[in-house]
Amino acid sequence: MLASHFYEGKIEAGCDEAGRGCLAGSVYAAAVILPDGYQNELLNDSKQLSEKKRYQLREIIERDAVAWAVGIVTPEEIDQINILNASILAMHRALDQLKVRPEAIIVDGNRFKPYQKLPHTTIVKGDGKYLAIAAASILAKTYRDDYMNQLAEEYPQYDWLSNKGYPTKKHREAIKQFGITPYHRKSYNLLGDGQLSFDFEE
Repeated sequence: MLASHFYEGKIEAGCDEAGRGCLAGSVYAAAVILPDGYQNELLNDSKQLSEKKRYQLREIIERDAVAWAVGIVTPEEIDQINILNASILAMHRALDQLKVRPEAIIVDGNRFKPYQKLPHTTIVKGDGKYLAIAAASILAKTYRDDYMNQLAEEYPQYDWLSNKGYPTKKHREAIKQFGITPYHRKSYNLLGDGQLSFDFEE
């Protein structure tokens, strides 16, 4: 069972992102505030769950949460500010949308920027330790998957239904064959060959 909170006696939002290592698509982040003393034995790091289980838990999280929101940063923004800054910005955008103002923030990973002077703590592998971060990881992952599935209808040749934009062999071979889409991150090493000299077409 994951821990219910990190900060004693504070309204705490858990944050996590999805899509950081992808070659294409926006990065998504979620912020979730769970009820005080909340328990759910099924909640875990989204990477440890099946796709079916993640979507089942999304419904439960959205029903049970005191507040939840999803923030998005586009591929164009990622190219301008880099993926670390984009991931943090996506979390800030999610926090901006919360209907209840948190008093503290816990974040998966080891990097974050202060948000509205609220206390925050970064927790490595936090999505496997704290319920609110696990909940945020599930929302970020499922909403990003929905988005990539829509893009896959527009660009089926890149196998985004399966790889969700991650750098699989099939995805990179499609880039070599078909070039890039407006959704690819041009600042990334898209071909995996150690070079960024790919001939991009606007």
